[in-house]
Amino acid sequence: MGNDKMALPQGTLDLLILRTLALEPQHGWAISERVQQLSSDVLQIPQGSLYPALHRLEDRGWISSFWGTSENNRRARYYRLTPAGRKQLTAQTNRWDAIVRAVNRILRPA
Repeated sequence: MGNDKMALPQGTLDLLILRTLALEPQHGWAISERVQQLSSDVLQIPQGSLYPALHRLEDRGWISSFWGTSENNRRARYYRLTPAGRKQLTAQTNRWDAIVRAVNRILRPA
Protein backbone atom coordinates (compact mmCIF):
# COMPACT_ATOMS: atom_id res chain seq x y z
CA MET A 1 0.00 0.00 0.00
CA GLY A 2 2.92 2.39 0.50
CA ASN A 3 2.49 5.60 2.47
CA ASP A 4 -1.11 6.05 3.66
CA LYS A 5 -0.52 9.53 5.07
CA MET A 6 -2.34 12.25 3.14
CA ALA A 7 -1.33 15.82 2.53
CA LEU A 8 -3.79 18.25 4.04
CA PRO A 9 -6.20 19.85 1.57
CA GLN A 10 -5.52 23.57 1.12
CA GLY A 11 -7.14 25.65 3.86
CA THR A 12 -7.68 22.87 6.39
CA LEU A 13 -4.44 23.35 8.34
CA ASP A 14 -5.65 26.48 10.18
CA LEU A 15 -8.95 24.80 11.00
CA LEU A 16 -7.23 21.70 12.43
CA ILE A 17 -4.84 23.80 14.53
CA LEU A 18 -7.70 25.92 15.92
CA ARG A 19 -9.74 22.80 16.72
CA THR A 20 -6.78 21.13 18.45
CA LEU A 21 -6.14 24.22 20.58
CA ALA A 22 -9.84 24.42 21.50
CA LEU A 23 -9.19 21.30 23.61
CA GLU A 24 -6.28 22.80 25.59
CA PRO A 25 -3.15 24.94 25.10
CA GLN A 26 -0.34 22.93 23.50
CA HIS A 27 3.14 23.34 22.10
CA GLY A 28 3.77 22.95 18.38
CA TRP A 29 4.99 19.38 18.33
CA ALA A 30 2.04 18.26 20.49
CA ILE A 31 -0.40 19.93 18.06
CA SER A 32 0.90 17.89 15.13
CA GLU A 33 0.91 14.73 17.26
CA ARG A 34 -2.72 15.32 18.31
CA VAL A 35 -3.88 15.86 14.70
CA GLN A 36 -2.14 12.66 13.64
CA GLN A 37 -3.63 10.75 16.60
CA LEU A 38 -7.20 12.07 16.21
CA SER A 39 -7.14 11.33 12.47
CA SER A 40 -6.04 7.71 13.13
CA ASP A 41 -2.68 8.48 11.49
CA VAL A 42 -4.26 9.61 8.20
CA LEU A 43 -3.43 13.32 8.50
CA GLN A 44 0.03 14.62 9.20
CA ILE A 45 1.17 18.23 9.51
CA PRO A 46 4.63 18.72 7.99
CA GLN A 47 6.87 20.65 10.41
CA GLY A 48 7.63 23.08 7.58
CA SER A 49 3.92 24.03 7.43
CA LEU A 50 3.11 23.98 11.14
CA TYR A 51 5.20 26.87 12.44
CA PRO A 52 4.38 29.32 9.62
CA ALA A 53 0.68 28.50 10.23
CA LEU A 54 1.05 29.10 13.99
CA HIS A 55 2.71 32.47 13.33
CA ARG A 56 -0.01 33.40 10.81
CA LEU A 57 -2.79 32.51 13.30
CA GLU A 58 -1.04 34.50 16.02
CA ASP A 59 -0.67 37.52 13.70
CA ARG A 60 -4.44 37.34 13.05
CA GLY A 61 -5.13 37.31 16.79
CA TRP A 62 -6.77 33.86 16.70
CA ILE A 63 -4.18 32.26 18.98
CA SER A 64 -1.73 33.61 21.54
CA SER A 65 1.52 32.08 22.77
CA PHE A 66 3.41 31.82 26.02
CA TRP A 67 6.51 30.02 27.28
CA GLY A 68 6.03 26.86 29.31
CA THR A 69 7.70 23.58 30.16
CA SER A 70 6.97 20.50 28.06
CA GLU A 71 6.40 16.94 29.29
CA ASN A 72 10.14 16.20 29.05
CA ASN A 73 11.09 19.35 31.03
CA ARG A 74 12.10 21.39 28.00
CA ARG A 75 11.23 25.04 27.54
CA ALA A 76 8.58 25.21 24.82
CA ARG A 77 6.33 27.81 23.24
CA TYR A 78 2.69 26.98 23.95
CA TYR A 79 -0.28 28.22 21.96
CA ARG A 80 -3.84 28.84 23.13
CA LEU A 81 -7.05 29.80 21.38
CA THR A 82 -8.22 33.40 21.88
CA PRO A 83 -11.92 34.43 21.96
CA ALA A 84 -11.50 35.67 18.37
CA GLY A 85 -9.98 32.30 17.48
CA ARG A 86 -12.96 30.49 18.98
CA LYS A 87 -15.33 32.56 16.79
CA GLN A 88 -13.15 31.85 13.76
CA LEU A 89 -13.17 28.12 14.57
CA THR A 90 -16.98 28.12 14.55
CA ALA A 91 -17.14 30.08 11.28
CA GLN A 92 -14.55 27.89 9.54
CA THR A 93 -16.17 24.68 10.82
CA ASN A 94 -19.53 25.79 9.41
CA ARG A 95 -17.90 26.66 6.07
CA TRP A 96 -16.10 23.29 6.02
CA ASP A 97 -19.41 21.46 6.66
CA ALA A 98 -21.05 23.36 3.78
CA ILE A 99 -18.18 22.47 1.42
CA VAL A 100 -18.32 18.79 2.39
CA ARG A 101 -22.10 18.69 1.81
CA ALA A 102 -21.72 20.39 -1.59
CA VAL A 103 -18.92 18.04 -2.72
CA ASN A 104 -20.93 15.02 -1.56
CA ARG A 105 -23.93 16.18 -3.63
CA ILE A 106 -21.68 16.11 -6.68
CA LEU A 107 -19.85 12.86 -5.88
CA ARG A 108 -22.91 10.97 -4.64
CA PRO A 109 -25.96 12.28 -6.47
CA ALA A 110 -29.25 10.95 -5.06
